[in-house]
Amino acid sequence: QVQLVESGGGLVQAGGSLRLSCAASGQIFESDVISWFRQAPGKEREFVATRWWSGANTYYADSVKGRFTISKDNAKNTLYLQMNSLKPDDTAVYYCAAGLTYYGGYASRENYKSWGQGTRVTVSS
Repeated sequence: QVQLVESGGGLVQAGGSLRLSCAASGQIFESDVISWFRQAPGKEREFVATRWWSGANTYYADSVKGRFTISKDNAKNTLYLQMNSLKPDDTAVYYCAAGLTYYGGYASRENYKSWGQGTRVTVSS
């Protein structure tokens, strides 16, 4: 099973940028998928972005498309989420997830087996 540790959250003004990291350890295969989700106060956890570990596919939620970019450092087994043009609506705890049970369900949190502890992002207006 894959273990995940997020970092990089913090407080930023609207329009600013942050880069989140998701360090992965354990058995990771090229066929694995690692995704970012977020959960704002009082709301359900929602899909943000996903990347096949092999790099074959990358998908984004409409709300972050064009502003967020997901990438990977192979040497460090780390997935990044570069977040630009941040808005107050981006305020949430951000989680990375692995262990997707089927590829078509990458946007649903129920389809993941492993989660990190989360990192908090606060965007002030």
